[in-house]
Amino acid sequence: MAAHVLPFEKPIVELMARIREMREITRLTSQGRSFDTELKRLEEKMARLAREIFSDLTAWQKVQLSRHPNRPHTLDYIETLFTDFQELHGDRRFGDDAAIVGGLARFDGASIVVVGHQKGRGTKANVKRNFGMAHPEGYRKAERLYAMADKFGLPIITFIDTSGAYPGIGAEERGQSEAIGSCLAAMARARVPIVATIIGEGGSGGALALALANCVNVLEFGTYSVISPEGCASILWKENGVAADAAQHLKMTAPDLLRLKVVDSVIDEPVGGAHHDRKAAADLVGAAIRKAMAKLAGLSGEALVEQRYKRFRALGVVKE
Repeated sequence: MAAHVLPFEKPIVELMARIREMREITRLTSQGRSFDTELKRLEEKMARLAREIFSDLTAWQKVQLSRHPNRPHTLDYIETLFTDFQELHGDRRFGDDAAIVGGLARFDGASIVVVGHQKGRGTKANVKRNFGMAHPEGYRKAERLYAMADKFGLPIITFIDTSGAYPGIGAEERGQSEAIGSCLAAMARARVPIVATIIGEGGSGGALALALANCVNVLEFGTYSVISPEGCASILWKENGVAADAAQHLKMTAPDLLRLKVVDSVIDEPVGGAHHDRKAAADLVGAAIRKAMAKLAGLSGEALVEQRYKRFRALGVVKE
């Protein structure tokens, strides 16, 4: 069983554990054939149960899944999808922010620039990564990478997974809002294809600074909103206890995001969520990125900038 199990996913996790045990017994003994029928029955039961449970999740339950500590993070996807990754550090102004990682890599043999929010696993790693909440130097590092990609004609691939930019005093003193604004401007004018994928939670301008892209994908249980449910609840209802209601009203889950055209596609996740099969999740994300890159491949630099501009100008437009 996974180290962290949400209440509604417990039946699925228990079935997965039984299947893994039976596969291990099959591997270690010569009586493997005798378990084939039972294994097939359990796998069918797990698939059926997963469809029943995950087809009826509330918005708040999907928020919990998007924050699951076992979900694959940016460096997990980089390790699986890219080769020759060379991480670049620092913003050349203040320092290096571990909440945002990025650098040069190859995707299907082609040189690209990759940038993403990075959370940690465990207390020590999360403190180092500041729980994925970047300081201004993190966004200025991302801006530097965008400018480099634009200069050398390298496509940009980003991964979004943050509750928002860090709101601390030091971050404000060093120009948090200006750093995010400059980041957005750098993305907006980049004359290269940009594909963004929301792999966990995407909160506020801290997420948008990596998401002003030609194509924005979201994982099936990813979320994306202007504010966290807890923050929304504290502002509108003056209490955190109604965060579940806020999540429903924010329309922050993948189906709502697709319906509202905030994202361009929803990427299916493995049975039980991406955290149960990181390799399969990465393969699905990689396929979605390839599809988006192929669609953008024939556009000129000017056309890419124009497409990006029109995409975001169209958000929120209501026709009666």
